[in-house]
Amino acid sequence: MINITTENNIVRAAALGEFTIADFHEFEETILHGIKFQGTVNLQIDLRDMLDFTIDVAWEELRFSRVHANDFGKIAIITSSEWISWSAWINQLFVEADIMVFDTLEPAESWLKQA
Repeated sequence: MINITTENNIVRAAALGEFTIADFHEFEETILHGIKFQGTVNLQIDLRDMLDFTIDVAWEELRFSRVHANDFGKIAIITSSEWISWSAWINQLFVEADIMVFDTLEPAESWLKQA
């Protein structure tokens, strides 16, 4: 399940339980809407309550990142998982965004709002 909100050019998503391909497509549509109307989009992705994800989500995320490599300003990932932190570092090879990993919500919010 995914919970998505938007505010100006910030798209916030929180994955709860298993993150499925249907969830990713909903997230993708929201991002594409933001790109169309805001230009560059900043993302806040909260994965603290994600229990698992399907392999097709990983593949789709990689494809989407490559196609939209220049459409993101900042990406804040909130997690305590070493694996997700490592994969965020790898993702920097595919996008031209500033990517930071945080343990909690407040510093991620603050960083995204900085000019």
